[in-house]
Amino acid sequence: MNSTLSSTDRERLGQSLGLSDGQTPYPWQEQLLARMREGHIPPFLDIPTGLGKTSVMAIWLIARAGGSPLPRRLVYVVDRRAVVDQATQEAIQLRAMVDGNPSLREGLGLPPGRSLPISTLRGQHIDNREWLENPAIPAIIVGTVDMIGSRLLFQGYGCSRKMRPYHAGLLGADTLFVLDESHLVPPFERLLADVAHIASSRRDAEQRTRDVVPPLRVLTLSATGRRQDDDGFRLTEDDQAHPELRKRLTAPKHLSIRELRPNEDIPSALASEAWEVQRAATTPRRSLIFCDRRKDAEKVKAWLDKRIREAKRNEGYQAQTELFVGGRRVREREDAARRLAELGFLPGGAATPSTPVFLIATSAAEVGVDLDADDAVMDLVAWERMIQRLGRVNRRGRVTATVRVILPDTQKRSDEEVERQGAVVEILRSLPPLSESNLVDASPASLLSIRADTDQQERLRRGTTPAPLHPCLSDAVLESWSLTSLRQHTGRPAVQPWLRGWVDDPPRTVVVWRAQLPVDARGAPASRTQIARFFEAAPPHTSEFLEIETSRALSWLIARTKAAKAIAPEASSASLRDDELAALTLLPDGRPGAIWCAKDLVSPADKRERDSWKKQLRSHLEGATLVVDSRLGGIESGLLSERSSSTPRTADDGEPWLATETDDTAEAAPVIRFRVRRVATGETSSSPWRERLRLPLATSEDEDTESWILVEKWRHDGTTEEDRSTSRPQLLDEHLTWTENRAQALAQRLGLSAEYQEMLAVAARLHDEGKRADRWQRAFNAPDDGVYAKTRGPIRLSLLDGYRHELGSVLRAETSERFKTLPHSMKELALHIIAAHHGHARPLLPIDSCDDAPPSALEELQQDVARRFAYLQQTWGVWGLAWWESLLRAADQQASRDNDALDTSLSQGGRG
Repeated sequence: MNSTLSSTDRERLGQSLGLSDGQTPYPWQEQLLARMREGHIPPFLDIPTGLGKTSVMAIWLIARAGGSPLPRRLVYVVDRRAVVDQATQEAIQLRAMVDGNPSLREGLGLPPGRSLPISTLRGQHIDNREWLENPAIPAIIVGTVDMIGSRLLFQGYGCSRKMRPYHAGLLGADTLFVLDESHLVPPFERLLADVAHIASSRRDAEQRTRDVVPPLRVLTLSATGRRQDDDGFRLTEDDQAHPELRKRLTAPKHLSIRELRPNEDIPSALASEAWEVQRAATTPRRSLIFCDRRKDAEKVKAWLDKRIREAKRNEGYQAQTELFVGGRRVREREDAARRLAELGFLPGGAATPSTPVFLIATSAAEVGVDLDADDAVMDLVAWERMIQRLGRVNRRGRVTATVRVILPDTQKRSDEEVERQGAVVEILRSLPPLSESNLVDASPASLLSIRADTDQQERLRRGTTPAPLHPCLSDAVLESWSLTSLRQHTGRPAVQPWLRGWVDDPPRTVVVWRAQLPVDARGAPASRTQIARFFEAAPPHTSEFLEIETSRALSWLIARTKAAKAIAPEASSASLRDDELAALTLLPDGRPGAIWCAKDLVSPADKRERDSWKKQLRSHLEGATLVVDSRLGGIESGLLSERSSSTPRTADDGEPWLATETDDTAEAAPVIRFRVRRVATGETSSSPWRERLRLPLATSEDEDTESWILVEKWRHDGTTEEDRSTSRPQLLDEHLTWTENRAQALAQRLGLSAEYQEMLAVAARLHDEGKRADRWQRAFNAPDDGVYAKTRGPIRLSLLDGYRHELGSVLRAETSERFKTLPHSMKELALHIIAAHHGHARPLLPIDSCDDAPPSALEELQQDVARRFAYLQQTWGVWGLAWWESLLRAADQQASRDNDALDTSLSQGGRG
């Protein structure tokens, strides 16, 4: 046990790990905590599967609460195949622990009544973006490579262009990235290393920025021992001697290998082996069957279901089967987690099942999830995946596990695959033999010995999937991504190769169901401009996503449209008429792509036309988000289904969306912070909802609008200027004072020097001065008794006519006496973050309809804004400058939420 840890640290570590009396943390966990308490973060953690790597979250939290100089935010990145990720559960438990521990709360600097901000991949905290609210307090963000990586690179999937710098700035500074299963995504591991290097190089090059912007740090986790350098973190002799860890290291896993029999295919071989293992057991067992292909998994389940029915009929035999595959809507992933726990495959589940259980899984069960089966049957895959699979059987060493590996038919495999599989077979057969014939020891200790054997290195290399090639991260590419106010940029590449490398994976599509789409009274599509505005106001949320291969999305869309069209309108409201909007695509930047009425998705009779039509549809679906009318149905238990006609739940009705939500939690902070309704003229929003967008739906004979599609936002949500400017009426001077106070508090918490504190305070004091323009006051329907920053609305955008109040703020700031006292470098930084506090000025700030200067002066000012951005980004780096922008944006939004909260308390008091 490490003597450098205090009793408080040990107590907190034990509590965070859920240890009972008599149990102790693993030595590596104590040693890592001791290093982090000193501010040191190792570059990687090389620990076998099942030995508590996700406890890195708790260790960081405890060290941070103890005052260690560690990044404020921890970003835990998992593979996109993770359906039920352990990291989400870990974050939820840590949040609860902090809530119940006043000393931890104090050490973390959480304000009174504020829980630890967490953003997760499932449950009620899913992608809630609480971590954006206060850059000075710790937060935990759990996300996938694609979600986190795209946001780090200013191209955030699911983020508007205006919000992308905000996300990038807080991800690229003062953040510890923890990359789980890093061996599965070498390109992203390399990207994080490059980002950290570029940021640190900028800090070293610019003396004045060195101690201001907190650095980004990286810690990678892996169980494969791919990295051989000496400065990482591995198990020691102390770990080997720990009773519980030793039990897991030596967990009995008796592995055998067999080839396919004549006329036998992989699904029937896997199913028959799993059946044989279960029937030979004297007590019910949990069997895990790994299949490389989804179709094989479905066939295995069908085989077992048939055999179970026969055995039940003949002998009263009882057993359960469960399919665990990817391609599940995020909303239903919590259901999958509960089901796995009920079956005993997750911690906290039943110790012994009442009946035999077969869990048939694809690669979705190889990553992220803390599965623990009694036995396993699997087909052969690459070595790094075999390690993942073996780590999910007898994880805790409670039983003696049977593991059977089926060798595939090599005739249909490429030479490269045959060589790789041959190497994996050689590795498996070289594991320590057991006394029983043809059995080898596949315990974690045996796998570690293979890694340490120098004679095995060539086999390990041949048996492991080679890392894909990937592009280098250059300054020019980074700059192109950072220019987020430019909708089009000819030199801006897609970020995917930097996240995953150049791979031959089939293209994928995200499917989202909605009950309300931007249509007219007849159901025909609205204009493309209106569609764009609609989805900016009601953007797809992560919890709505179901990601699948594009080929499956295409066949499903055609089948479901045909089924919906076949329903007679008088028979069901689920019918779709030819001219009704059935589906549309959204491009990665959020713009609408293809727009299809039901008739557009009817397959042509001529084969040549049909092939061309399908090819065109597929090209629109690749890499896009497919939003469909919920009347198409086609989803069952969160999985895509061509047969299911029932209308699914959708996220746009304002009701509690997830099973973990209640009416109470929705009032506090709903997962989906918008709702869509059809309303009559004169009908308005009611608390806690506020109008965000209104589109005309139906008109009278006199062409007066009679009904509307109304998009409402939850009261505290604010992603646009209009959102944050419609609230309790508030005078401009009061809002500026509140924002300045928030900015000063933020700067002090971040430990900024006096000159930077003053710069941020001045920028906050002046950031909304442009709202004094008469044009802005009239457009936002401000009262006549003063100059307002917040109004009830309604907003008349036609009066605004493109005017950006940030431009007016920059003009007025330059004449401020307080601003003139700042040093030149501070003036430049203050002017930029004022110009950029709504996501513009990267590099351009619109100059439309500004009445404060002649057009020639405005054009010159616009050029100054662009030049200033370029200079400051060269000085501070892409993430450093975005971090500065995020500080003012956070202070502004905090002040706006303060105003919202006052409005809420007053309205509640009035009802009392």
